[in-house]
Amino acid sequence: MYTFRPLSPLARYLIDSLHEKSDMALDERRITVNPIVTKFASWYEKLRNAMEFREDEVILRATIERILKRRLLLGGNGATTAKPLVKELLWARYLADNDVGESVVGQIEKAIDLYLQLRLKVIALHKFPEAEINDWTYDLMSADIQYILNAKKPKELMANFMFHVLKDDVAIEDEKDETKNAQVFMAVRKAFARDDLAFLRYHMFSQYFGRLTPKTLEFTAQHFVQGYNEIKRQMNYVHRDKIYTYVKRRTAAFFIFEDILLSKKENLKTILESEEELKGAVFEACDVRYKGITTRVRTAILRSFVFILITKLGFAFFVEGTYETLVYGEIHWNSIIVNTTVPPMLMVIVGLFIRAPGNENSERVFKFISQLLYENDPVLGNKMLVSKAKADHGFMTAFNILWSIGFVISFGSLILILTRFGFNPVSQFIFLFFLAIVSFLAYRISLLANVYRVGEKQGFSTFLVDFFFMPIIRVGRKLTESISKINIFLMMFDFFIEAPFKYLFAFFDQWFYYLHAKTEELE
Repeated sequence: MYTFRPLSPLARYLIDSLHEKSDMALDERRITVNPIVTKFASWYEKLRNAMEFREDEVILRATIERILKRRLLLGGNGATTAKPLVKELLWARYLADNDVGESVVGQIEKAIDLYLQLRLKVIALHKFPEAEINDWTYDLMSADIQYILNAKKPKELMANFMFHVLKDDVAIEDEKDETKNAQVFMAVRKAFARDDLAFLRYHMFSQYFGRLTPKTLEFTAQHFVQGYNEIKRQMNYVHRDKIYTYVKRRTAAFFIFEDILLSKKENLKTILESEEELKGAVFEACDVRYKGITTRVRTAILRSFVFILITKLGFAFFVEGTYETLVYGEIHWNSIIVNTTVPPMLMVIVGLFIRAPGNENSERVFKFISQLLYENDPVLGNKMLVSKAKADHGFMTAFNILWSIGFVISFGSLILILTRFGFNPVSQFIFLFFLAIVSFLAYRISLLANVYRVGEKQGFSTFLVDFFFMPIIRVGRKLTESISKINIFLMMFDFFIEAPFKYLFAFFDQWFYYLHAKTEELE
């Protein structure tokens, strides 16, 4: 069946922008590193990343932040940090060798110095808490540097397109458009671009102040507190989770749409002019994404398994073992073995039950994409009205009681079972502590299978999970977030193990370069 429908203005702008050619300088000097050093450094980086559970989309930014903290802690600046930072990223293969020019290093150097100046000015002008401004400085600086190194233009264009499509589908009662737009903007950044807190701060900061430059530095420093308070207010907005959920359930169509636009450049015109061709392209892209779920889940499980195993072994042996030796005079190996093996095995079991969507889901994705391409005002399902009407206090009291009952049943039954098996209080605490964390990580892994699912199926099993396991998962989320902020082990690892390793890599990188130069002199 052949049909022709003109593209909507928004879709036409997106397609034209995606296919613009970049004007990257090809004649400037590039930075290279030794391939032998790169091999060892990349192995090290994989081990280091296994110690933290992060989304793939934010690993590069988190690595940049880690390097910045290590190199700036003792008084470094842009000149002393920019080039070593780039070399470390090249060693770890976050960037392709010979892909970063000297001009990029210059941009990074200027960005580092700008944010350091902003930090000092904010402290001087506003007596701002130093710990808070340090967090913001590293978040903003690392995000900015990632965009200097890897702008991700297609992803940014698609996120912008998605925001413009969905912003009018959400309405918040008795709120200004600024609040509604900010909430949809952050929801898109989280659901589609997979931004973490640092990226969200950076994008909200950029929306409020614009890009930080020498010209905007003074204004930004003068009004930093106002911007900080507004960004914090938006990030803590009471209905943010509802809006995020609404946006997330429409994200699948944009992922598939992005795949088609980027992978079908040569015959895109033919695809867009034929409904049959478009449907075939959508189903093909969906199949590729569905098959990729298995790989992503396997990688996430392996990374989580290593993360839990490494942290749990130390915790179990040093805390539980010490307690049992002091109190009972010996180590109860049965409880330690159970505590060490059961939570990681739970992660593996969850992975076995994850299933990818099917053709019915692909059909819904196709209908959404057709609207995105040809409708001037696409509506992807029902619109959302966030009402400020207060909930019935009687119902809320009942709900809170039921939630508390679920919490008591979930943890109470586990404590009862562990007591029956002879676990002492410390062993029980360690088991529940890591079970909660693993449950949260397993829940996040299960969400990978739903990234490309349009709509949501509710069944009796969903009710059981929500009632009995959601309390454990929510506790795991709180614990995971808290641990990531105060992980003393990782701090010690970065400063006392990583730093010497990186200096060793730098030495051998220069040494191999020196040997190569001496060899060339003989030719």
